[in-house]
Amino acid sequence: MTPEQVAAASKPAVLELGEAFSRCPGTLRRARLLGISGWAFYITGRAGALGDVRAETAAAAIGFIAPEAVADGWDAAARVVRPIEVAAANLAECCRWGTEHLDDLPGTPRLATLLDRVVAGADATGMPLFAAWRAMPVPGNAAGARAAVALLLLREHFTGAYLLAVRAAGMTPLEAVLAGPEGEAGATACGWSPPYPPVGPLVRRRLWAEAVTDRLVSAAFRALRAGEGAELVRLLTTTRTGLRAVDG
Repeated sequence: MTPEQVAAASKPAVLELGEAFSRCPGTLRRARLLGISGWAFYITGRAGALGDVRAETAAAAIGFIAPEAVADGWDAAARVVRPIEVAAANLAECCRWGTEHLDDLPGTPRLATLLDRVVAGADATGMPLFAAWRAMPVPGNAAGARAAVALLLLREHFTGAYLLAVRAAGMTPLEAVLAGPEGEAGATACGWSPPYPPVGPLVRRRLWAEAVTDRLVSAAFRALRAGEGAELVRLLTTTRTGLRAVDG
């Protein structure tokens, strides 16, 4: 497989697994312990790696969530706790989730090793959230924790590349969400208010942006040797299937 093929094939699993910890009840309990809502924890847990920036900066980095919705979560959390502390708590929950859910799955140590190399080889140019997260110290060293953190980082890399591709396609983040599989429901979930622009003319641009995303991210997968790209895709598929079987 070429690096671009590996990027395209691995993307669905990375996007799903890279945020799985955020839906864990234990992660939501951490929000309550910090004295903030689940939404404030999600927003500040993602963008808090940037440090004490303004809500507008956090919204620009996240991209696909409406600025007003980002500001609601960011400002509410900032009144209680520093953003970097929320990000650190988020990372700790990611490690906990990885240890609890991935350690016992077959292939996790190898998965962590391959993902670590991909993340280390990724170009962070124009992707502030990915760069900020990659610079965060990781509190766990178990294979499951390492794999979970690498999945989080690679998800931010894919998302950052997609944001660049969407803007290059002449689309706004809202238009990209509307043209996606969830349509208006996805836009509402991301805090965007109607009326919405028509979707029809946007679909072709979104498909182009998806292809450009794979091309941008493919550079990270060049860190893998021959055959390791296909191996990584198999491991990601096995991991996702294993987690779904447990959750089901």
